[in-house]
Amino acid sequence: MTLTGARMYVLAAIEHVARRVRILGAACHPTAAWVTQAVRNLGMEIHDAGCQARFLIRDRDGRYPALFDTILADTGITVVLNASRCPG
Repeated sequence: MTLTGARMYVLAAIEHVARRVRILGAACHPTAAWVTQAVRNLGMEIHDAGCQARFLIRDRDGRYPALFDTILADTGITVVLNASRCPG
């Protein structure tokens, strides 16, 4: 929540090996297009930094379009979905 009471959604990726959190963005009303652009930026950032990511664990939210998984697959990252009805 912001100081004005608006709810913000933050998209973040956690690198377990480096113990680093990458904030990909924040939005009041995230859309599939916004999430897709954020994952494109993540792919470029990982490539530029010379990092190797093998897996990305995500929930089953409808805001993640099929293109989200395709972009990650093109960078060599396997998407793992969390369990159905898993609290998150």
